[in-house]
Amino acid sequence: MHARSAVFDLYGDHLASRGGWAPIASVVRLLDAVDVGAPAVRTAVSRLSREGWLEADERHGVRGYATTPRATRRLASAWDRIYRTSPPTWDGRWHVLVCEHVSDRSRRDRISASLGYLGFARMAPDTWVGPRTSDELESALEGQASRSFEASFDGDGAALAEELWDLRELAAAYDDFVGWADLVTSAVADLPRRPREAFAVRTELVHEWRKFLFRDPGLPPEVLPNDWPGHAAAARFDELTRELRPAAGAFVDGCLRGDPDVIGVPHAALESSD
Repeated sequence: MHARSAVFDLYGDHLASRGGWAPIASVVRLLDAVDVGAPAVRTAVSRLSREGWLEADERHGVRGYATTPRATRRLASAWDRIYRTSPPTWDGRWHVLVCEHVSDRSRRDRISASLGYLGFARMAPDTWVGPRTSDELESALEGQASRSFEASFDGDGAALAEELWDLRELAAAYDDFVGWADLVTSAVADLPRRPREAFAVRTELVHEWRKFLFRDPGLPPEVLPNDWPGHAAAARFDELTRELRPAAGAFVDGCLRGDPDVIGVPHAALESSD
């Protein structure tokens, strides 16, 4: 796990609900549980700060970092998608985006990656299609001129989805995730009683699941196969992260208090700690 991703996952999955701030020493302790060393953590935090995602914030004489408003919005949006807290509705219309051609290749690649993250697929060199628009669309385009509109597709929506997105590869990835998650959790069946290990496994689960944000456009059920494996994968992810949440939360709270040694906390205490 790269340090940058680990820091993002930590702030999004745990620290956002705890004020979005943590002492740098606690961040180092927490990510040591997923084998990310202190130098790598400090370098990642420094870079994220320079990029405008984190900001130095000393509280009660303790040096730490908090998420910036920009990061808070991005993390809230990402975790809403990860846990599907507000499932989007679909009225049968597609969002079509026509961009002015970008001549600079690196900028073009960045915009393409950002649009893919927001659920758009390229239909033509400068034309993109997605199941819905996004509040982050303006920032994704980096000021590039564009026009957008809603449109109905005169044809089979499922066929269009299959043409624009590689649904076979995505389905295989969901099947692989379920198989991997089952292997990991069966090997450590007593995780709910082991806070440090529970935090590490939950972090890895979230990290792997978050990758689907860059691969899955969030297509509506109306255009997906009836036996779409993404539904079963999401159910498995929800089950496992919910089971690990109390122990993982106990470990986070222990590290934030400056006492990471929470292994052996009684199960009842874990259940009331999150």
